[in-house]
Amino acid sequence: MTSSAEPKVFTIPSGVSFVDTLAAGIVERVGDDPLALAAVTVLLPTRRSCLSLRDAFLRRSGGRPMLLPRMSPLGELDADTLSLTAEELPGVPLELPGAVTPLKRQLLLARLILQAHGVSATTAQAVRLGADLGRLIDAVWTEGVAFDRLASLVPEDYAQHWQVTLEFLKIVTEHWPTILGSIELTDPAQRRNIVLETQAALWRAEPPQGLVIAAGSTGSIPASAELLAVIARLPQGAVVLPGLDQEADDTAWDAIRRDESHPQHGLAHLLDRLGTTRDGVRRWNDVEEPRAVRARLIAEAMRPAATTESWRALEGLDASALANLTRIDAATAEEEASAIALLMRHALETPEKRAALVTPDRNLARRVAMALSRWGIAVNDSAGQPLVHTAVGTYLRLTAELAASRAHPLALLALAKHPLAAGGRDPSDFRSAARALERTVLRGPRPAEGFSGLIAALKGAEYFAQHEGRRDQQAFLLDWLEDLSKLAAPFMEVLFSEAPIADLVRAHIAFAEKLAARTDMPGEKFLWLQADGEGAAGFVHELLEAAEGFPAVPGTDYPALLDALMAMRPVYQRYGLHPRLSILGPMEARLQHFDLMILGGLNEGTWPPDPAADPWMSRPMRRDFGLPSPERMVGLSAHDFTHACGAPEVVLTRAERVDGTPTVPSRWLLRLETVLRALNLDGRIDLAGEPWLAWARGLDEPDAVRPVSPPEPRPPVTARPRKLSVTKIERWMRDPYAVYAEHVLRLRKLDPIAADPGAADRGQFIHGALDAFVREYPGPLPQDALHRLLDLGRQSFGPLLQTHPDVWAFWWPRFERIAEWFIALERDRRLTVKPLATEVSGELTLNGPAGPFLLTAKADRIDSTGEGLVLIDYKTGTPPSTREIELGFAPQLPLEAAIALAGGFGGVAAGKVAELSFWRLSGGDPAGEEKPVKGDPATLASEARAGLEELIRHFDDPATPYRSCPRPAMAPRYTDYAHLARVQEWSAGGDGGEG
Repeated sequence: MTSSAEPKVFTIPSGVSFVDTLAAGIVERVGDDPLALAAVTVLLPTRRSCLSLRDAFLRRSGGRPMLLPRMSPLGELDADTLSLTAEELPGVPLELPGAVTPLKRQLLLARLILQAHGVSATTAQAVRLGADLGRLIDAVWTEGVAFDRLASLVPEDYAQHWQVTLEFLKIVTEHWPTILGSIELTDPAQRRNIVLETQAALWRAEPPQGLVIAAGSTGSIPASAELLAVIARLPQGAVVLPGLDQEADDTAWDAIRRDESHPQHGLAHLLDRLGTTRDGVRRWNDVEEPRAVRARLIAEAMRPAATTESWRALEGLDASALANLTRIDAATAEEEASAIALLMRHALETPEKRAALVTPDRNLARRVAMALSRWGIAVNDSAGQPLVHTAVGTYLRLTAELAASRAHPLALLALAKHPLAAGGRDPSDFRSAARALERTVLRGPRPAEGFSGLIAALKGAEYFAQHEGRRDQQAFLLDWLEDLSKLAAPFMEVLFSEAPIADLVRAHIAFAEKLAARTDMPGEKFLWLQADGEGAAGFVHELLEAAEGFPAVPGTDYPALLDALMAMRPVYQRYGLHPRLSILGPMEARLQHFDLMILGGLNEGTWPPDPAADPWMSRPMRRDFGLPSPERMVGLSAHDFTHACGAPEVVLTRAERVDGTPTVPSRWLLRLETVLRALNLDGRIDLAGEPWLAWARGLDEPDAVRPVSPPEPRPPVTARPRKLSVTKIERWMRDPYAVYAEHVLRLRKLDPIAADPGAADRGQFIHGALDAFVREYPGPLPQDALHRLLDLGRQSFGPLLQTHPDVWAFWWPRFERIAEWFIALERDRRLTVKPLATEVSGELTLNGPAGPFLLTAKADRIDSTGEGLVLIDYKTGTPPSTREIELGFAPQLPLEAAIALAGGFGGVAAGKVAELSFWRLSGGDPAGEEKPVKGDPATLASEARAGLEELIRHFDDPATPYRSCPRPAMAPRYTDYAHLARVQEWSAGGDGGEG
């Protein structure tokens, strides 16, 4: 059939609303006949641009009902509506194959990866590799190259790595086509090509009667460029390009054709494909660029490198080019987000003004959305949110982790405190039970594995033995745990039987629904109520279909596999969003028009993005194979940037540091700086951004900084402690505030959840083994003393030697060395020294102004010699220095000596103290050391007692405060209460943070 001899190609300047101008031109061409408008076909780059064009027609009609043109995304033409029959066009296929869904393809490729020779990967790793292979397949189909060229890319003299890669890629060159044939489906990109090529063939042979317009595309996909070429020559066809630069001189345009990183390169390439030149391109609807001077400035900044000598003689540009153009260089990403949020919030003060943030930086987008929430504004984020990060996605991940970890305390608490978990109870009661279980059982050493271990730990919990009045709570928690165990049991049974993915998913969802049930609604209804639940339901349905036939998966792999699959599934919020604010990615922003465009994240590596690492081919191999170069991707990104710069108001933002790392401004900003410097206009656009930075900083800055003073609590004397151990006396002297917090406020540091053994536990194990040995062998040592001490050590360490590899690898060898040193020392000591007591308790009552004060102690060991008693303290850490002891800041052993002199230790008669000694048990080199305390024990004991009595008198005065670390040089090495005392806010050298 006939077609137009000359292609009909138009352009719309970037400074006007593309969709509004396009709609006006369509109406001008078809007139006011509503049926004529309905006969128009418009092809646009994305679904979002189709929605924008629909809104443009509605704005033009004033909201009156009207018949709209048929609008379709160019890459998603509906094959079911292809307009001719096979009899009319023999040889053109109309029954097109369906496309495999991305999820099904990912799982099928993952199965091939797991079966590949020499590949060792978990299921989750295979799934991620499957996604990478899927992207490679789509790129190959998009560019129209053939996989059979791969073999010629890897000559025999290439590195062995590439030979291995080529062998691995047989998955897509040999096995994948066979699988597609067996299921009678095609790859999505292949099907898109088939649809585009079929439509081109149909319209080439039989042009449609109505107007056909392809608008906004740069023809980056070869198959779409072919269709554009056909549309441009249809009698009723037209191609409308976005923001074609018709002002560049011929020299620059020739350079643009060679420079793939230039924003106009794609359009130049498309014009060649359409068979026309810039001179043959007309303005759509005769609309002129409203900000021509700024457009010229941006074009100069993006000038090809080969022609930048023209910057030496710039003409026709002045300060008017900078009107409503602002640049903001924030110190941090957080500050950048605050400034952007302020700009968007300020835009709402102008009626009907619309603003958008355009950025490829997802972290920045999330920060801005969060910053806007301070004003109660929910913003439309075009990228949505990964399902794995939504409430339902997190809940599904936590239910999987609970089962896979066999009810690990951390997994249990994370799930039980999730808002969706209720277990058929009232949600607040369910979470209260979780908090109670945390306090009574889950903090401290981990209970035995599984729900049975948790139940056993709950039944034997010391808390309830010490609080008989809480037995009802214990019974309630047992009932709560047993119910949860019953709910999880079917899923855990399937999970650890290496079942197929489909069976795992069904069991998982059944558990998740039952756990989500509450008193007023069943879980199978409540779980899927919101937008994320709806998205999750669709994901689960698609996963069940895609997973059929997938082999059995180890249970421990399932949570990571679920994470990998959900991370690629976006969820979009559809309600409660502000109608005038948006957050868009560069691709989603194409053809969109806002009064204020904020281009954020303009750092090198972010915008333009660094080229993604190709796991399959090197850069030369990609070039030889026919895949696009990274420069081409930069050029497409640059086109998005320059097009967005045509908005009425434009703000360019970046952060000088991101996550603490210095950044480099985007190459486009650097180019713009250079051009402005040549025009003597440098710094102008930065000045306009400074007020926004100041306001952003002021949002969270207080009106005045009032330094906090050190705390000086003065509780009544009746509330002050009248009983302390010798170790707490040292704390009292070094950090009175810690004694106040612990003994007056009764605050205790919470143990970690499912805590691994730490240094304190190591000390207890070693003390326990030595105590048991000395008790069992108080006289001469047996010949196999070392063997017996090691046996006692194994008993003291207990099951940790089997359950914690680090205990076996690091702690036990140290204990073996300590045991050898200890036995060698004891053999010599036992000739003249007799052990009297080990781990023995003692006390001494002292008088104070407010009444008796009880000093308590537990001596690690007391020996007897001909000269008197020897008090020994085992130290697995560092013993105190002689100076600390002399100054009274390490009074433990001297006070124990005072107790011994008074006969305060049970079973040990009062007597002279001959020696005080620390035994340092490090297990290193040397394994142990005797460190006798210098000075006369009786004198040290007398001075320590007198010092303690003075301390008691001092704190029996109600005016005496409990200060925090009153002597910084003698502050304790460790304290649990420094953050409560806000030490770093008032101490010398504090950085303002909390310690």
